[in-house]
Formats: sequence, structure tokens, C-alpha cells
Amino acid sequence: MKFSADVSSSTRKSRKAHFTAPSHIRRKLMSAALSKDLRKKHEVRSIPVRTGDEVVVVRGQHKGREGKVISVYRKKWVIHIERLVREKVNGATVPIPVHPSNVAVTALKMTKDREEILSRKAAVRKQRAERA
Repeated sequence: MKFSADVSSSTRKSRKAHFTAPSHIRRKLMSAALSKDLRKKHEVRSIPVRTGDEVVVVRGQHKGREGKVISVYRKKWVIHIERLVREKVNGATVPIPVHPSNVAVTALKMTKDREEILSRKAAVRKQRAERA
């Protein structure tokens, strides 16, 4: 059901907006859920993934594997995780790409900006809870 007249519900337009999104919007779209203990601690459900975060794969062939995020490849919509690699025929190792929606963040790399984001999101969540 459509709620806003300003937003298109066309599949074609939605897909175009998604796949041609600029980098600063892709950052938000490439968010990952927080683990249950982090969710309880920060009162936030998800956050954009960042290099240095520790994650665990929760979906797909590599479910259960964990490691540190070594790169966020916005152009290809994937992240690369430490120790999640495949060996090529010539012996070289290449990182296996994983979509951020298929991982859960287990430890955050905290910065001043990140703390600000978490506190802001928690405040909004509390306001919504009070209204309901």
C-alpha cells in the first residue's frame, strides 16, 4: 500500500534508484543488523557497515564464519571479510564478496561520529515508543 504521493511505487523506478545510487546513499543502503547483545546495549537495530567492524555471516554458504571487515566495496554492493578467502587455480587468494544484509555486526569500531549516530538513532526510537 502506498502511503506517500511523493514517492513512486514503480518497480522500474525503485530498481533504477537503487542501482544508480551515489556513494553517500549506498553507504546507508549497505547497512547490517547488529547482534542481539549490541542491539540491547545501543537500542539500535542496524548500522552502516564500516571497515574494522567485526561481523558474523548469518546467511548463505559461509554461514557462521566470522572476521573483521577489511573493505566495503560500495561500487559492487559487497564487503570483504578477513579470512573469508578462496584460493585461485594459480595459488593466489581472493576475498569472497558478501552482501552486508547477510551479516550481523558483533563488534563496532567506535569513533566519535559513530557514537553520535547511535545516540541519535536510539533517541528517535525512544520518541517513537513514547508516541505509540
